[in-house]
Amino acid sequence: MIRNLLFDLGGVIFDLRKSACVEAFRELGLKDTSEFFGEYSQKGPFMEIEQGKISPAQFHDRVRSIIGNPDLTDREIDSSFMKFLVGIPLERLRHLQALRQNYSVYMLSNTNPIMWNDKIASEFKKDGLEVSEYFDGIVTSFEAKALKPDPEIFRYTVSRLGIKPEETLFLDDSLENIKAAAALGFHGLHIKPGVEFYDELAKMDIK
Repeated sequence: MIRNLLFDLGGVIFDLRKSACVEAFRELGLKDTSEFFGEYSQKGPFMEIEQGKISPAQFHDRVRSIIGNPDLTDREIDSSFMKFLVGIPLERLRHLQALRQNYSVYMLSNTNPIMWNDKIASEFKKDGLEVSEYFDGIVTSFEAKALKPDPEIFRYTVSRLGIKPEETLFLDDSLENIKAAAALGFHGLHIKPGVEFYDELAKMDIK
């Protein structure tokens, strides 16, 4: 029996546009963006800040060093970084709220403190609530010091949230992440581009 719904954030709840972020960093002077931005994961300092290995201040310094421009401001770097994020449609927020009437709802996200404390926080507030009011518990990669699909982040999630994998449906836009969770006993639901999570849940009679 499914008692818990564990949501990925980007690509499932939050719309993303990686191309806008890549172009913004090109404009700042980052030459080979393919070295740093993958399809579902990042590399270099962009990955390390999601892993919680470096602080925002260290991230800013690393980006300035890689680009070779010591005059770049923190805000210029953060603004380019957050172009990755588009937003959350209100309908998704309201479906999340409704799901909590019958299920425990959680989030597990590869993210970083720069986005989390700025654009992500503000988007969850757009319907008058805080991000914590949509979920019974939240795990971020920078807090867990691990990234999906590393099995360690799923083990951390089970321990931190006190959930049982066999009672939990994990929703993610990455099939690799779904497979990693399934190997540890989670049920999985792959949310493909252009598909709404609530439509897929309705097919499973989860409302």
